[in-house]
Amino acid sequence: MFSQHNELTHEVYFETDKYVVPETEQNRLLLFIQNLDTTTVEKIAIYGFCDDRGSHEYNLVLSQNRANAIKKIFSNNGIDESIISNVDGKGEVLLKLVNTQDANIIRGLNRKVEIIINPKPITEVVNNIESIEAKVPEKKLAEDILQGELKVGDKIVLDNILFKTGYSYIVPGSKKTLEKIAKILKEREDIYFQIHGHVCCTQNARDAVDKKTRKRNLSVARAKYIYDYLAKRGVDKRRMKYIGMRRKFPLGGEAKYDRRVEILITYISDNKPKVSN
Repeated sequence: MFSQHNELTHEVYFETDKYVVPETEQNRLLLFIQNLDTTTVEKIAIYGFCDDRGSHEYNLVLSQNRANAIKKIFSNNGIDESIISNVDGKGEVLLKLVNTQDANIIRGLNRKVEIIINPKPITEVVNNIESIEAKVPEKKLAEDILQGELKVGDKIVLDNILFKTGYSYIVPGSKKTLEKIAKILKEREDIYFQIHGHVCCTQNARDAVDKKTRKRNLSVARAKYIYDYLAKRGVDKRRMKYIGMRRKFPLGGEAKYDRRVEILITYISDNKPKVSN
């Protein structure tokens, strides 16, 4: 995305005396966030500015409100607040005129928020990737666990069921894995379970926003997506329940691992059917 010494920048422009992000600017920002690979980001700085009109005190408040508005959009769209290092209102930018006709254009360009993305050192990114890759062979796949011996209280993380950031549906590469899990759960009529949806990067245990519906229920929507899929593949609805866990149980690692779905075993009957491989 960027080299070790490069910054990635983006600017959002505002109307006079406003700190609500205009729709066109919000769309540009959401596209910027969507293309952001947070695994390579060390920190994000957000700086608000105003034009030279208004008092210094007024401009400091307005520029801070603009910076806060941008931070809120980042937080609502899957960006972990722990990597947002600065959210500062810098006040007015002094007007530098070439001629008097330029005044309105220059003032418009000064009513902005600057976003600066600083990358992690290349060595850290490489080490993180190597560390993750080294752990993969040691981890048992969810479909293998579900075919083995289970007990009430077991939690199985569906590691390879990946969701598009900010949405309740899975990425195309996860469909084959979900098909396998659906087949296993249909045949394993002895287990009853809950489907737990999780999200990352929210404050005060609030749920995240589903970009498709604009509702703040993304963890529930992800759990229900899996529930509906399993039901359509023949898993008895009486054996399963879906729950949104919001961000009550972060794993403590990278934010992307908190965007997950887990299966919690709640009951096991005496007769275990034979599962075909």
